[in-house]
Amino acid sequence: MKKFKTILLAAALSIGISAIPTITDAASTYKVKPGDSLWKISNNFGISLLSLQQVNNFSGSVIYPNQVLAIPSSISNEEKELMARLVHAEAKGESYAGKVAVATVILNRVDHKEFPNSVKGVIYENVNGHYAFSPVKNGAINQAADAEARKAVNEALAFRGLGSGSIYFYNPNTAKSDWIKTREVTTRIGNHVFAK
Repeated sequence: MKKFKTILLAAALSIGISAIPTITDAASTYKVKPGDSLWKISNNFGISLLSLQQVNNFSGSVIYPNQVLAIPSSISNEEKELMARLVHAEAKGESYAGKVAVATVILNRVDHKEFPNSVKGVIYENVNGHYAFSPVKNGAINQAADAEARKAVNEALAFRGLGSGSIYFYNPNTAKSDWIKTREVTTRIGNHVFAK
């Protein structure tokens, strides 16, 4: 019986240890420099703060110069550029915060069970002949993104999983759907209402 308990304990520990993220789960590593913070690092790499903490087994935010951090993989540069083009087309003229919020909606949809599970799938989603985002229909998504839209995408990636769960946004002055106005409002930024 004692031998059985020892085997059972060893099996449980090996399963538990194999589930812990390690540096080999990371896409790359980064050596912390003076003045760095987890937020700055996650923003620079376009990854979520939560995933950076998880892959490095951090529960807090204290880091030290010369510490080597595992950097988890992020979405591809192609997906970031696609997001930036949509943000540029949807939030042109909006504040920087509004652009980050639009990018966050895209990521929240990717993570939500009712939407496609990829950036491209979310952006180009077409249900019964209706596109989720008007710039896809009118071709504005094919225009180049500006630097602010790209920066907003990276900030949204760093913020991923920390917001209020908005999966919709609309301009109440131009929205034609009465259904969208029935969704729970999470925030208002500029001309957009964000909802879930």
